[in-house]
Amino acid sequence: SRAPPRTMGSDAPPPVPPAGHGHGHDAAASSDIGHGHSHANAVNATPLITPTGVSKDGVVYFTSPDGRTLHGHDGLKPHSHDPIPSPGRFGNRRGRIVDGRCYSERAFTIGIGGPVGTGKTALMLSLCKHLRDTHRVCAITNDIFTREDGEYLIKHNALDDADKIRAVETGGCPHAAIREDISCNLTEAESLTEKYAPDFILLESGGDNLAANFSRELADFIIYVIDVCGGDKIPRKGGPGVTQADLLVINKIELADAVGASLEVMARDATAQRDGGPFVMANVKKNEGVPEIAAHLLGAWRDATGGKRKIGKGDA
Repeated sequence: SRAPPRTMGSDAPPPVPPAGHGHGHDAAASSDIGHGHSHANAVNATPLITPTGVSKDGVVYFTSPDGRTLHGHDGLKPHSHDPIPSPGRFGNRRGRIVDGRCYSERAFTIGIGGPVGTGKTALMLSLCKHLRDTHRVCAITNDIFTREDGEYLIKHNALDDADKIRAVETGGCPHAAIREDISCNLTEAESLTEKYAPDFILLESGGDNLAANFSRELADFIIYVIDVCGGDKIPRKGGPGVTQADLLVINKIELADAVGASLEVMARDATAQRDGGPFVMANVKKNEGVPEIAAHLLGAWRDATGGKRKIGKGDA
């Protein structure tokens, strides 16, 4: 069977107790496919995804917490291809979880998503450098079959300790690891919280399409990154990432003239698609817009936690 997602920076593979978050990585035609990830000391954790025991033509079926049927095939994580009836509206988006959310078990988590090549990793690096001197920051990156983005952050000294950066190889569809089966990311977020007591965790999704967005069970604040190189039509194409993220970032504005994109059109359409919700025009490589992006996420963190700093193991 296919190995579970691997991570870079963990001290050891997470234990697998009787309870925890279960998910599968296999296309085996049996009812005991899948395995569990535990999180901290949550021995009574509720399973997120459970196998149904039904398989057909190499496709294995699962049940999600909300009762939907997911499927796995070709070694990919359980996922769905359910049609999305509309991109949704900013004002009607689901907010962060309040009831039962414990930041001492998993620090406030900022999800950073968007299509391939829009500058998510560059934003991760810039935010780490911008915030690391005033706040405790940890980072998680997602790639399908490599640890490229985590290695990039370590190579460029994003944080003071390489172990504060965890790289998850998700396998298969990037959206599955941030939406349908978030257990591999939860494992790393809770491990980082237990070891370092960060104020918050920056979590980068693998590159995906405009329909991909984070589960609120994983991300307390969502940043979605697009760029001008995709054309000035991207904001008006919508999609849940564009319309429902807490903050939209339009990156690489310095290249607008080179690719024939109008920043005015992108700003107009972003305003319309997001019902006036916030967006930032940025040149992340040159740090333009990064302080404003940081201000948005810090405001959300303070609203959720009161800005209270947790006590870490190394503190007096």
